[in-house]
Formats: sequence, structure tokens, C-alpha cells
Amino acid sequence: MYCPNCGQQQVSEEMRFCSRCGLALSGLAEWLAGGVPVPRANHTLVAPPSPRRRGMRRAAKFMFFTFASFPVFLAISFLIDEGAVLIVPMIAFFVSLVMLLYARLFGEKLSPVNNQLQTSTVGAFSPRGSLSPPVTTAIPNIGRQRVRTNELAQPPSITESTTRLLDNE
Repeated sequence: MYCPNCGQQQVSEEMRFCSRCGLALSGLAEWLAGGVPVPRANHTLVAPPSPRRRGMRRAAKFMFFTFASFPVFLAISFLIDEGAVLIVPMIAFFVSLVMLLYARLFGEKLSPVNNQLQTSTVGAFSPRGSLSPPVTTAIPNIGRQRVRTNELAQPPSITESTTRLLDNE
């Protein structure tokens, strides 16, 4: 079987992840053979929300708080027979509206983590539960001499030893 993402040939059909790119291969052979849907894992990779989405969510929570506090301030205004108390939830509502518009217009669309995630789809087989790409680090060759393996002494063969024994007799 070959990895559909990078083309690496897999050692066995029981491999769970590709050895080169880390794509999750569990259930992929059955899916390719018979079109049976790939069973999804219980856990999914969820990226953190973007700054825009976080700002909009914060503004929406604040707006909900102003709606929830409005009846309280309305009751207070009836008790003290003064309408000026209602200015507090009104100002809070407009502040939350400005926060919402600011997050929508000027917030970043993607979070830094989303920029680093690699997304690859294989038909309908995507929320990718895969390994991170392999990282290789070069080892500096400081103070070491390279060993020349072609100059190593080869052990004598069995036939040479047998020939010497026969020559001695």
C-alpha cells in the first residue's frame, strides 16, 4: 500500500501512520478497497479560535450581559422614578456593539497556530489525526575524522581456512 499523501510505500497493511509524512492510515485500506466510510477517531484536532473570533465572542458575551441587565436597571428606574439609570445598559450595549464591529473589521482572520497546521485532504478522509512532519538535524563534523570503510580489513573466508588446514596435512 502507498500513502495517498506522499506516495511512500508502507511496510505492512497494519501501519497506523505513514512513516514519511505522518498521515493517519488506520482504516484507509478498507476505505480504498470497498468504499466503506473510514471510522472516525473519538478525538478530533480542534484549532484554537482566531483572534477575530475570540473578539467577536467576547463582544457577544458582553452584549448578552447588557440585555440581561436591562430588566434590572428598568426595575431600578421604576423604583426611584428616574429614567437616567437606563443610560448605563444603553452605553454598555453600544460599547459591546463597537467591540463587535472592531473585532469583525480589524481582527486577524487566522490564528498563528492555524498558519502552521498542514491541511491535506484525501476525499472525505480529512480531519487529519496525523503525526507531525519528521525533523532532521545535521550533526556538525567538528574534530572527527571520517572512517573509510573500504580500507577496513576483511575477515578471512571459510574456504581459505580450510585450504590452509589441508595444505598442512
